[in-house]
Amino acid sequence: MSNLEKNDKKLIRAWTFYDWANSVFPLVITSAIFPVFYETVTAKVADENGLINYYGVNLKNDVIYSFTYSFALLIVVFTAPILSGIADVYGNKKTFLRLFCTLGALSVSTLFFFNPNHLELSMVSLILATIGFWSSLVYYNSYLPEIATEDLQDSVSAKGFSMGYLGSSLLLIICILFINLTKSETFKPVYYCFLMVGAWWFGFAQYTLKILPNNKGKSNQLSGKGVLTNGFQEIKKVLSSLKNYPMLKKFLSSYFFFNMGVQTVMVMAVLFASKEIYWGEGEEASAAKTKTLTLSILLIQFLGIAGSFLFSKLSKKIGNVKALSLAIFIWIFICVFTYVIVRLPFHFYIVAAMVGFVMGGIQALSRSTYSKFLPETNDLTSYFSFYDVMEKLGMIVGTLSFGIISQIFGMRNSVLALIAFFVIGFLLLLRVKQSKSI
Repeated sequence: MSNLEKNDKKLIRAWTFYDWANSVFPLVITSAIFPVFYETVTAKVADENGLINYYGVNLKNDVIYSFTYSFALLIVVFTAPILSGIADVYGNKKTFLRLFCTLGALSVSTLFFFNPNHLELSMVSLILATIGFWSSLVYYNSYLPEIATEDLQDSVSAKGFSMGYLGSSLLLIICILFINLTKSETFKPVYYCFLMVGAWWFGFAQYTLKILPNNKGKSNQLSGKGVLTNGFQEIKKVLSSLKNYPMLKKFLSSYFFFNMGVQTVMVMAVLFASKEIYWGEGEEASAAKTKTLTLSILLIQFLGIAGSFLFSKLSKKIGNVKALSLAIFIWIFICVFTYVIVRLPFHFYIVAAMVGFVMGGIQALSRSTYSKFLPETNDLTSYFSFYDVMEKLGMIVGTLSFGIISQIFGMRNSVLALIAFFVIGFLLLLRVKQSKSI
């Protein structure tokens, strides 16, 4: 295992601060301001059937968004094993964390130049920013079992997510105030918000990068092809080792499905609300839509803070697996409620409140539960790279399924796929047994 001193308050504070720094991307870009901006500006360049020519294919704007996001994740899936393998060999985990943090922050800043008339080029910024965000998390998450003992991993993971919710909510509020105070009839203030996200992410991450140390390299004898293939060999080794850890294997199979649902909701929720909720007609309706969606996202953020700590405490009483089962059951109810009931703006507030309650809890518990099931090993980065690959494959399947069903049958019917993901994840989690000492 790592030689880092576990439960050191300074290290834990530095680690959680990266959540404060990078969580502005999934909130402001993936969930709140950018989806509303994207839906509005791309709708103006669509034809009378609501279709846009994208690389020679006529697609709905929400389908373009889901396919582009899936493509970015596919790149992460293929590059993460190579890069994590290099980090394992040379002991430069923090170097890659810095690299992808910088890539993500700079790329999200280039959304300042987003032009719906050149959509193929404009979406490159989103692709690179997505790669930077998710790739950096491979290295960030792998620090958790190195800096905290098993009994504190739930609370430390929850603290990280809470810091992320607080920091990203603060910047979102700043962006909303900036947009409202400028009172511009164009989207110019929104473009400056993209610059704010990049500056916030890069700036606050410097504290984490200054304090966290690099990992200890395993060997300096590998070179050339050996270094490049080391990550895939490590992934293969992790996959082979799962037969020795049946509960870890069962947990990952469940995680693959329920996280598929969680992440798809995070990416597509605002676009769903924009299209499937009746907002009225005219400019007032458009303003009401923007206000409702933004306030709903903030509601999710602040309830997410409470939810992450609540589920952390609940896990201490009934265990991680039972707490996760409860969270997934609530997610199933949310999706059924959305499919059957949600038609009006106040319905979305109800959904936002429920999502916020379980969003932070299920994310924090998933990360810490996986850490607890891990064996004693020096290959933590490899195990978290495998976790990341599982997560991204699930997200790719989720967003692609959502986009394909939306293109053929309409967006509301895509919610049926989410219900299926959560039900399968719930049933698979019932097979996981957690002992008092994993």
